[in-house]
Amino acid sequence: MGLSWRIALHFLRDGKAQTLLIISGVAVGAAVIVFITALVDGLQGNIVQRTLGTQAHIVVSSPDLLPLAPPPPRGTVDLRSVDARPQRLRSINNWPGVLGVLQRLPGVRAVSPLVSGPAFAQRGTAVRAIAVLGIQPQRYVHVIPLDRDMLQGRLDVGASRILVGYRLAEDLGLRLGDKLRVQGASGGSQVFDVTGIFSLGVRDLDERYVYMGLKPAQSLLGLAGGATEIDLTVDRIFDAQAIAARIAALTGLKSESWMSTNSQLLNALRSQSLSSALIRFFVGLSVAFGIASVLAVSVVQRTREIGILRAMGATRARVLAVFLFEGGVVGCAGSVLGAAVGAGMVQAFNSWGPGLFYVPVPAGLVVEAVLLATAAGVAAAALPALRAARLDPVVAIRYV
Repeated sequence: MGLSWRIALHFLRDGKAQTLLIISGVAVGAAVIVFITALVDGLQGNIVQRTLGTQAHIVVSSPDLLPLAPPPPRGTVDLRSVDARPQRLRSINNWPGVLGVLQRLPGVRAVSPLVSGPAFAQRGTAVRAIAVLGIQPQRYVHVIPLDRDMLQGRLDVGASRILVGYRLAEDLGLRLGDKLRVQGASGGSQVFDVTGIFSLGVRDLDERYVYMGLKPAQSLLGLAGGATEIDLTVDRIFDAQAIAARIAALTGLKSESWMSTNSQLLNALRSQSLSSALIRFFVGLSVAFGIASVLAVSVVQRTREIGILRAMGATRARVLAVFLFEGGVVGCAGSVLGAAVGAGMVQAFNSWGPGLFYVPVPAGLVVEAVLLATAAGVAAAALPALRAARLDPVVAIRYV
C-alpha cells in the first residue's frame, strides 16, 4: 500500500500542470457546493424562524360545529342542500385537563392556553377593530417569544394592563401609560392601561393584536373560565404534523400544525431544497467527469511506465490502487481548498452582503463536502484505473 501511494504521488508531481488544473476545478466545485448549501439553509432557517416567531407550532381548538340536519338513511340518495353551520366562539371542554395531557406528550416543549376573539378598541372618537388575545405570560413566552418583540415598555399584562401593536398605537395616538377602552363581542367593556408596545414584524398583526391577561379576555369575550385554543411548541418543528395528528386522535379536538396552515411556504421550501440538491448534484457530476478525463489522459501518457511496473512484478491490484489513490488525493486536496474558499465566501456575504439574514457554516457541511468530493474522485478514477490495470505489460512497454 505504501508503494502504491508513493507511485501515485510521483505521477501527480510528474503531471504537475494537469494536477493543479484538476485540483482547481475540484476546488471551484466544492466552493460552489458549500456556498450554495449554506446560503439556502440559512435562507430557509430565516424564513421558518420569522414565520414561527408569530405563531405556535401546533394550535389545538374545539372541533368545528357540524350541520344539525340528520344523515340520510343508508342506501338513499341525499338531494338536500345543507348550509354550513356558523362557527361561534366557544371554549375547549375541560381545557385544564387537556393542557395537562398535552404537556406530557413526547416531543412537546411548551403549552399555553389562549383566549382570542374580536373586539373594538376606542380612544376618543377613534374606533378600531382588534383581536383580543388573553394569555398567561409565564407560559406564553415559551411558545411565542413576545418578550423579545417589545419596542417600548415591558411584557406586563393583568387585570387592567395590556400590550398593543405599534401600528395600532400609531393609529390611536397611544403612548405608554395611556388609557384604552376595549369593548368585547359580549357587550362588556373595560378601560386598560397601555404597559407595552410590541412589533411582531407583520403589518396586520401589529395593527390588530392586543394582548391582555387571561381573565380580562374571558370576561370581555363572554367565556368565563374558558380557553378558545391551546398553543404548543415542539422540539423538532418538522415533527409538528405527526404530533398534531396524534393529538387529534388522542383528544378528538381540532389540531392544526404550522405545516398545514403554511402549506404554500412548505412547498416553496421543498422546491428550494430540490433545486439546491440538483445544483449540488450536477456540480459534483461535472467535477467527477473532470477528474475522470484527466486520469484517462494520464493512463494514456503513462502507458510505458505502467508496462514497466507490471513487468517488474506489480500486480493488477497495485496498479488499480495507484490510480484510485491519485483520484482520491486530487479530490481530497481540491475539496479541502474549495471548502475553505466556500466558507470564506459565506463570511464575506455575512460581512459585506445585504445583511438581510445571517448564513451559518456548520462544521458538518464542510466535512460532508470534503468526504463527498473525495469519494467522487475515487469513483471517477475507477474506469481509468481499471483500464490501466488491464494493460498487457508487453504491449504497454512497446507503446510509442
